Amino acid sequence: IVLGVRNYKYSIFLYVAFFFQYILLDTYMFLNTLTPKFYVALTGTSSLISGLILIFEWWYFRKYGTSFIEQVSVSHLRPLLGGVDNNSSNNSNSSNGDSDSNRQSVSECKVWRNPLNLFRGAEYNRYTWVTGREPLTYYDMNLSAQDHQTFFTCDSDHLRPADAIMQKAWRERNPQARISAAHEALEINECATAYILLAEEEATTIAEAEKLFKQALKAGDGCYRRSQQLQHHGSQYEAQHRRDTNVLVYIKRRLAMCARRLGRTREAVKMMRDLMKEFPLLSMFNIHENLLEALLELQAYADVQAVLAKYDDISLPKSATICYTAALLKARAVSDKFSPEAASRRGLSTAEMNAVEAIHRAVEFNPHVPKYLLEMKSLILPPEHILKRGDSEAIAYAFFHLAHWKRVEGALNLLHCTWEGTFHEVSVYPKKELPFFILFTAGLCSFTAMLALLTHQFPELMGVFAKAFLSTLFAPLNFVMEKVESILPSSLWHQLTRI
Repeated sequence: IVLGVRNYKYSIFLYVAFFFQYILLDTYMFLNTLTPKFYVALTGTSSLISGLILIFEWWYFRKYGTSFIEQVSVSHLRPLLGGVDNNSSNNSNSSNGDSDSNRQSVSECKVWRNPLNLFRGAEYNRYTWVTGREPLTYYDMNLSAQDHQTFFTCDSDHLRPADAIMQKAWRERNPQARISAAHEALEINECATAYILLAEEEATTIAEAEKLFKQALKAGDGCYRRSQQLQHHGSQYEAQHRRDTNVLVYIKRRLAMCARRLGRTREAVKMMRDLMKEFPLLSMFNIHENLLEALLELQAYADVQAVLAKYDDISLPKSATICYTAALLKARAVSDKFSPEAASRRGLSTAEMNAVEAIHRAVEFNPHVPKYLLEMKSLILPPEHILKRGDSEAIAYAFFHLAHWKRVEGALNLLHCTWEGTFHEVSVYPKKELPFFILFTAGLCSFTAMLALLTHQFPELMGVFAKAFLSTLFAPLNFVMEKVESILPSSLWHQLTRI
C-alpha cells in the first residue's frame, strides 16, 4: 500500500499483472477439467453458427449485390469510429479548392451515376409492363437511393415537415411507399424533391414528367434563392444551400433531357449550356456528356469538337463518351473514302493515321464498346450506374450513340477494321467478385467443421493439441509473470497474493 501511494502507476501495473496471472491459473485449471465431449460440442457449435452466417451472407449478396456485414460496417460502424464519408466531399462547391477536392474524390470512385440514365416511370417501367421483368438490379437501385439521400437531403430537414417526410421517402424500398410519401409531402407544402420523385417514378410519359419537373423547378428555385441569401449565417444554412443547389441543378438537367426526348433538341442544348455556365464547378454531374449527345443529334460537329477541347483534358476523368466521340470526329474526316485494300497498298495518310490512333485510344479505354456498336452483342436498357471501362459503361454509351455512328458514312466500317486488327480477348469486366466477408465466413465454417470432425474422431488427441495450443498462446504471459516474480520482493508479492 505504501508503494502504491508513492508510485501509483507501478502499483496499478502490479495489480493488473496479478489479475492476469489469476485469470491464467483459473483458465489452466478449467482446461484441465474439460472432457473431449466439450471440444466436440464447441467446434460443432462454432461450425453451425459460421455456416448460418455464411448462408445469410450469400443470400444477401445474391439479392442485393453486396455483403451485409460490409454494408453495416461502412454505413453504421465507420461513422461511430470516426470514419470520413467520401460523399461529404462531393457536395462542396463553393470555391476552386473545393472543386479540386471534388474532382480528386470523384475520380477515385469506381461506380458513377449514368449521365444519360432513363426515367423510371416513363421508360424503365415500360419494359416491365411488356416483359414482366425488372430492368434494374437491387444493387443499382440501392446506389440510386444513396445518391438521392446524399444530394436531396441535409441535417436540417427535420425542421421542415415536408422535407422530413421526403427524407424518409428516399429510404423506402417499395416504390408505392415512396410515391405515397411524396404526395403526403405535397399536401403540406410545395416540395421540390417530392415533385422530383413523382416525375421520376409515377409519371408514365415524358410529357407528364416534364410537367412535374416544371413544378419542381418553381418550388426549387424559390428555396435556392432563399438559402442563397442565408448561406453565410452558419454551417446549417450552408448545408441547406448546398442541398438546394443540387436539387436545382438536377431539375434543370432532367428538364433538358425531357426536351431532348421530346424532340426539342436545340432547346435542350440551350438549357444544358445555360446550366453549365450557371454552375461551372459542378463537374461531378457530367452534364457535358448530355450536351455531347444532343450536339451529335444536331450534327453540330464543330460544337462537339469545342466541347471535347474543353473536357478531353488529362486532368479530368475520362469516359467512353469522350474517347469514342473524339474517335468518331476523327473517323468522320476519312471514313467515307476509306478502303482497307487501298490503305494496305498505299499506306495510311496522316488523317487516317489520326483516326486509327483515336480509335485505338478509345478501345484501350473501354474494349467492350466496339461489340455493341458493331451489333455483335445485343443491347439492353442501360443501368442507372456504370462502372468506368466496364461492360455497363459500354452498354450505356452504345444505347444512345449507336445512331450517331451509323449516321457517319463508313465510320463503323473503319471502327471494325481498326478494332478487328488490334482485337484481343478481354476478360469479363467488371468481374463480380465475392466480398471478403463471404470468403472469410466460408473459410471459418470449413475450418471449424474440420475441427469438429477431427475432434469427434480423435477426441483424446485433439484435447492434447488444444491444451498445447493454449499453453503456447499463453506462454508470453507466463514469461512476463515469471520476470515480475523475480523482480518483486518476495514479501511484497506474498502480501499481494493474500489480497
